[in-house]
This record gives sequence, structure tokens and C-alpha cells, in this order.
Amino acid sequence: MSDTLQDKPDRAAWIKGAAGCNIEPAIPVRVWRLVLLGAPGVGKGTQAQLLTQALGACHLSTGDVFRNAKTCGPREQSPPMRAAMESMSKGQLVSDDTVLGIVRERVKCLACGCGFLLDGFPRTVAQAEALAKVLDEKSIALDAVLDYQLPIDEIVSRLGGRRTCAGCKAVYHIISRPPALSGVCDVCGHELVQREDDRPQSIRVRMEAYHRSTLPLTEFYRARGLLLTIDAHGSAEQVLVRALKQLPAVATA
Repeated sequence: MSDTLQDKPDRAAWIKGAAGCNIEPAIPVRVWRLVLLGAPGVGKGTQAQLLTQALGACHLSTGDVFRNAKTCGPREQSPPMRAAMESMSKGQLVSDDTVLGIVRERVKCLACGCGFLLDGFPRTVAQAEALAKVLDEKSIALDAVLDYQLPIDEIVSRLGGRRTCAGCKAVYHIISRPPALSGVCDVCGHELVQREDDRPQSIRVRMEAYHRSTLPLTEFYRARGLLLTIDAHGSAEQVLVRALKQLPAVATA
């Protein structure tokens, strides 16, 4: 966490849709409000953690919201969340209006004095336009949109090397995090398997679909002078340095 912060922001307010943070963290000298984009496998989650530490902003991930909702009963879910869970249970995409409803329930987190790193939303131009309206209502402006980019072959290498335990579901990587005994889980001794969607051909299909769907979104933010393309190759620390070097240019624009 940044030295400018005395306390860690309470993310439960975002994940559970509570009224607001339970603590009042000290405000960073420079408050950042960023949107993070990037295909699966680029390391966006790791970068979000590092940026949180470097900038003091709250990491607001819609993925965390959905994961929490899956563990809750229907009575604990808000109407937008119930609608989202129903769509997901049917294998359908969650509508833009439903996702926006979930974000609107958490608008106080967007207005947090520490700033935010918005991860997983927006995913479409319609969602981006709706987000802009919500932020405008609160007199909040985005500073930048960080778009993490990695060659498709590198993504295939990262995701294609993943192996999952058939028993406890622990995740390994044949290069970066191999088990002590090849093909066997360190935790429970079950066989390690490659998920179907981690096979190279499946990954390439997913990446093509991702780029087709996000191209209009990146062009939306590029036209507004907010898009920063970040080379996601190399170590997590190297990628972080590249991103931080680009941010001051936005702040002084």
C-alpha cells in the first residue's frame, strides 16, 4: 500500500453492495480513477494488486462481486444481482442494464476519496457510455484507461501451461509453478489435468472473440484521449513500471 495511506480501504462495501466503507482511509496525495482492460492471461489481476499498492486506489472488480453472489442465497442478493445470477445459470450473457444496476448499487465506491481501479466493467461501449453518465452525475472524471496487451503466442503459453488438480482444484503451471512431481498435485496427490478451455486452440478462439468484442470499447476511449496501451510482456514489476511511467502524462494533459 502507498505510504500516503494509513488504512486499507474496506472492499466489502464493493463486493457486498454495502452502504460504504467502514473506515476512513487517509487520502493519497494524487487520486487516480482508472479503468483496466486486458484479455485473460495478460496478468491484469496481478497488475491491479500492484497498482493498488503503488497508487492507494481501491481495486473494484466486478468479478469479485459475481463470485461473492454465487455463495449467497437469493434473499441476500439484490434484484440486479438475482437477474445476473439467473442469466449466468442459463449460460446467457448478463445484460448491460443488469451490470449497470449492479455498479449503480455501489456508486459510493466510485466516489471514494482514494480513487479506484475499475476491473471487469465496462465491457461494451454501451456500458462505457453508462459509466460516463454515472461518473458525470457525481462530478467524477476518469484519468485513464489502461489496456494491457500481449502477443497471442505469449497468452497461449501462459494459459496453455496451466494444469488443474482433478481433486482439490489447485492450479499449477508447467513452467512458472510446476508441482514437485510431474502431473501430480502437491496438496492431495490427485492427477493434474488441462482444462478444455486452456488448450491452445480454445485459447486462440477465446482471444479472437475478446479482441472483436473489445475493439469498439478501446476505440471509444482512444477517441476521448484516455486510452493508454501497456506492454504486458515481462515480469509483473516491469509491467507496473511501464504503466506508472505513462500515467503522469495523462495527469498533466
